[in-house]
Amino acid sequence: MQKKLYRSKSNRVIAGVCGGVAEYLNIDVTVVRVLWAITSVFAAAGIIAYIICAFLIPEKPDGSIVDAE
Repeated sequence: MQKKLYRSKSNRVIAGVCGGVAEYLNIDVTVVRVLWAITSVFAAAGIIAYIICAFLIPEKPDGSIVDAE
């Protein structure tokens, strides 16, 4: 089964982008949030990328099983 990137419904602070990326990469969401925050502080690209991702990445459908492994 192919993994898909979704915004998280359960692990969200703003739009669930960092939570979704963490679930996709199977790492702790705090690591993703810290890296995204550092990117946003030193370059506005992090903020712009987050906004773009919030619109482009679909929200995880109800009842979907992302990792069946």
